[in-house]
Amino acid sequence: MGIWNFIKDAGKAIGIGGDEAPAAEELKAEVEALGLDASGVEITTEGDKVKVAGTSLTQELREKIVLAVGNVSGVASVEDSIEAEDAAPEAVFHTVEKGDTLWAVSSKAYGDGSKYMKVFEANKPMLSDPDKIYPGQVLRIPQD
Repeated sequence: MGIWNFIKDAGKAIGIGGDEAPAAEELKAEVEALGLDASGVEITTEGDKVKVAGTSLTQELREKIVLAVGNVSGVASVEDSIEAEDAAPEAVFHTVEKGDTLWAVSSKAYGDGSKYMKVFEANKPMLSDPDKIYPGQVLRIPQD
């Protein structure tokens, strides 16, 4: 639980407003379009701040929902008050920088670039290809 900061003008443009703050309904639709089960999760917005709340989710699903709404253009922060049902350790979030690759991110996180598929798998369905990341995107890096 906490507040996660994102780069407001980076990310997927959804809805009518482009890089304006999306509506809660648009964010909920984005989460569902990614195939993430957000039943029992309430998403609200206050300008460029998004609040997500709920219970009975795994730690992994909780983090993926935060990233799914945070990596949308127009969102500057996500306040997370979702309670995870499992005791899995929290992943580290990494903001992609210009020139980053999943290999480089894995090298920084694990000391071994060949573990890039672990990072890729941890960010599905938000990532569809290990070569398609962009500066400002936030990724989950599970503990090794």
